[in-house]
Amino acid sequence: MTKRDPEGFLKTEYQELVDNNLDWKHKTLESRSDPECVVEGKKVIMMCSNNYLNLSTHPHVVKKALEAVEKYGAGSGSVRAIAGNMWLHEELERKLAEFKEQEAVMITQTGYAANAGVIPQLVPSTEDIIISDELNHGSIIDGVRLSKAQRGRDFIYKHSDMAGLEKCLQNAEKANARRILVITDGVFSMDGDVAKLDEIQ
Repeated sequence: MTKRDPEGFLKTEYQELVDNNLDWKHKTLESRSDPECVVEGKKVIMMCSNNYLNLSTHPHVVKKALEAVEKYGAGSGSVRAIAGNMWLHEELERKLAEFKEQEAVMITQTGYAANAGVIPQLVPSTEDIIISDELNHGSIIDGVRLSKAQRGRDFIYKHSDMAGLEKCLQNAEKANARRILVITDGVFSMDGDVAKLDEIQ
């Protein structure tokens, strides 16, 4: 009997990636995630983190985080839906809602989790249609794919093209959509340009 190598194809394909310099190599951060930090022994300007306001190293935030770790431990030990919903989460949501002058706020672990979780809930039917900017973030695209709503070429408009959006809306109306969701980034992460929200509204 021939001996099988169930991982052989993975090794071969990975080696092809390595040979073509297409394998993903992590960069190692060796300091705090400050605007200037050390990556693999080099001092660099950090231009790719999500620490936009540098809050992760702000002295007051660090102090409060240490106090919370002392009191509650290093984590909740579970996802919120099962046994990990803590008073701290609810207090943060309450304060954020107050700050944003909204009825309520729900925090998620990541922006990806927010988009992948919320979009399918907004358009839960195959009679719904999602209209999307072609340069939307991958998390929005995945949220769209996870929904039951109709989507496709007729409902994707060229980046920030308001005439294209109008055409997509006409297509959706012709399709007798139960609900139409127009979805766009606010600030597009790859180029940094801002959506024309005033025109979309």
